[in-house]
Amino acid sequence: MTQRTPDARALARLDALLLIAPRDARNVPPALRAAWQRLQQPRPWAAGSVRSTQLSNARGTRVIAGHAAQRDTFSRLALAGKLCRELGERAWRRIGIVAACDEETANLEAALAALHAHAFRLPAYGRRERDLARERARAIGEIVVYSARAPDCTHAAIRARGTNLARWLTALPPNKLDARSYRRTIAALARAHGLGFRWYDERALARLGAGCFLAVSAGNAERSAGIARLTWRPRAARGRRAPDVALVGKGILFDTGGNNLKPHRGMLDMHTDMAGSAVALATLIALAELRAPFGADAWLAITENRIGPAAYRPQDVLRAVNGTTVQVVHTDAEGRLVLADTLALAGRTDPRLMIDFATLTGVCEYALTERMSGLFTNAPQYLPEFTAAGLASGERVWNFPMDADYDTDLESAVADVAQCASDARGDHIHGARFLSRFVPQGTPWAHLDLSAAVRKGGLAHVPTDITGFGVRYALELLLGTPLLRKVRPQ
Repeated sequence: MTQRTPDARALARLDALLLIAPRDARNVPPALRAAWQRLQQPRPWAAGSVRSTQLSNARGTRVIAGHAAQRDTFSRLALAGKLCRELGERAWRRIGIVAACDEETANLEAALAALHAHAFRLPAYGRRERDLARERARAIGEIVVYSARAPDCTHAAIRARGTNLARWLTALPPNKLDARSYRRTIAALARAHGLGFRWYDERALARLGAGCFLAVSAGNAERSAGIARLTWRPRAARGRRAPDVALVGKGILFDTGGNNLKPHRGMLDMHTDMAGSAVALATLIALAELRAPFGADAWLAITENRIGPAAYRPQDVLRAVNGTTVQVVHTDAEGRLVLADTLALAGRTDPRLMIDFATLTGVCEYALTERMSGLFTNAPQYLPEFTAAGLASGERVWNFPMDADYDTDLESAVADVAQCASDARGDHIHGARFLSRFVPQGTPWAHLDLSAAVRKGGLAHVPTDITGFGVRYALELLLGTPLLRKVRPQ
């Protein structure tokens, strides 16, 4: 709920208050001035730092204040995350937010995003019932925003729920989220949000000629892998079949590396290799909740990459949906194979824009660490929109080169293209160049290599290792920039 400036009576009804303000008290509400003066002692505080005090009312309302100086979204989210971490694990039934600084609305939205992330609990199994009851007791009951110009709380909540859905799915252990259960989950979410849903099983994919996807899924013990397609159409566009945007996600539910088996450390967290599919799915659901005025599809490539008698091998030659033949070089580069067929199928629907999300390469993580994700595009004329979305959402991206001469590293004597080079140098670029072959010519496309999908200790406002990176970015790109109006007239 939203109210105007808090007075002493309103503050006395709060368990805690998050206060975002500059070092001076110019815009601090009068009822908080005394607390603000106490926070200045014993020494001036630095930008981005957090301090706390307690009000002398009957409830003992705790005031947690952050010094806001930097104006970029990432820094605002990071500060809001620090404020929420100071809340700890106590039960906070009623929390207020005040942003007594410039760019009030942006700071309030950052605090809302952080509170949603802080209150969200990732899945856990085997816990005792009393532990689960204790977690439920810690849930935040109500958030009160104090502002004369309220932010769009509904929009902020939907974006936060989208990020949290991506976090939840990515965190699920591989024996809980296998291909069968993921398909059931997707179908249930589609029904709940009024989305169209179609599942292409392995038989359907064989008829379509999806040899790259099927090579990866061949090593699975069960024949449950497939590609999911979900559709959102606004009421005004229900008769138009072609989507405005196609969101494509890599959904490798567990990645052993196949015959090129990963070592222990490299395989340990490979249940998170489906993060790209979670981002595409959560983004489409958020677009439906926001009643986006354009049509959108999500295509999710769902399988495991297992080792076994039927698993694909180096030097196999595969044929993709679009007829391209591929020489296999390394079975741990499976993500680009499942995406190849999925991009080609999505491209057949003639979208105006295509975006794929994938935890594709470790090289991108080495290049950027886990603070940003890699951006690649075949449409450099839209780089201002692609980069602006990262800055505005706080999910930062870095544009890598996509020059055609990199293709010489993927030349093959036995197929149209090699899956990857024999060494890892520039593999993030090679992966993007490979994927570009399966995007229809003339269709603007962006590839996000999600190096920030998992970061130890969290990222910005998200307190857990699994970040949900990509949902805020995609929503900002599609709803906050003029990109869709530019790519192709309707």
